[in-house]
Amino acid sequence: MPELPEVEVVRRGLADHVVGQAFVTSRVTGARVARRHVPGPDHLADVLRGRRVESAERRGKYLWLTFAGEGDALVVHLGMSGQILVEAADAPMEKHAHAVFDLDGDASDAAPMQMRFVDQRTFGGLYLDELMVAHGREVPSTIAHIAPDPLEDAFDAEAVARLMRRKDVAVKRMLLDQGVVSGIGNIYADEALWRSGVHGRRLGSRVTKRQLVDLLTAAQDVMREALAQGGTSFDALYVNVNGASGYFDRSLDAYGQQGKPCRRCGTLIVREQFMNRSSHFCPTCQKPPR
Repeated sequence: MPELPEVEVVRRGLADHVVGQAFVTSRVTGARVARRHVPGPDHLADVLRGRRVESAERRGKYLWLTFAGEGDALVVHLGMSGQILVEAADAPMEKHAHAVFDLDGDASDAAPMQMRFVDQRTFGGLYLDELMVAHGREVPSTIAHIAPDPLEDAFDAEAVARLMRRKDVAVKRMLLDQGVVSGIGNIYADEALWRSGVHGRRLGSRVTKRQLVDLLTAAQDVMREALAQGGTSFDALYVNVNGASGYFDRSLDAYGQQGKPCRRCGTLIVREQFMNRSSHFCPTCQKPPR
C-alpha cells in the first residue's frame, strides 16, 4: 500500500506536468474505477471534459486535483496498486488503464500528452467530491475527518503528543489512526518507533510527552528522507508519474529487517504480529512493555 511519501511523489509529478492543463477529452472505463462516483463512469468522464487543473493537493495518503472556477475536486484513490502516469499520447496503452485524459499542453510540447490512471487490482478509483474547510485548509468533504499529516504546515507535534498521552492505547495503533495523525503507514511507523527508541505496544499514557514529540519528529524526518529518495518501492507498482520507482527500502532500519542486526546495538531485529500487520523492532533499543 503506498504511504505518504509515495503519494507526495505522485502529487509533485502532477504539479509539474498536469497543473495548468485542461482535459481536452476524458475516458473512464468500467464501473469499478468509478464506484465511489455514484452517477457512474460516463458521467465522471463527461463532467471532467474541458476542465483546467488548478492544483494538485494531498493530505496524508489522499490525493486530489482542483479545477479553475469549480467548488469540487477529483479525488484519486490509489488503493493497493493504483498509478497515475503522464505519458505521450502515442505511447503503448497499459493493459489496466481505466481512465485516460488528453491534455491540451502548450506550444512547446513535442507531442500530445495524456494523464492515465492505471490500476492492476482495481482497489483504487476516481470520484468527484465537494470541497470544504477542515483543519485550516480546503479538502474534499470525504476526508474532512482525517487529521493533518506530519508534513503539513498545520501539523502540531506538541498537540498530537498531548492527545496521545491521554489515551490508554498502544502508540503504534495511534500512529496508524488517521484521526490522530494522517499519512503514517506500517513502514514509517516501524521506522519512527525504531528511531525514537519506543516500542509500538507501549501505551500512550505510559510514554512521556517528550518521547512522543521525539517519535512524531522521527516520523517527519523519516518521511522527508524517503520523499527525497522517491519513496519506498518494493515492486514496479509504486512509481512516480514518469514510471520511476523509489528506492528508500535500501535505507530501512526496522521494517522488513527481521533477523538482521540492529544498526544501533547489534541485537537482531524481531518481527511480531500487530493489528493484522507485522511490527519490526529491536528488543534492546525498544524495550517491550511488561
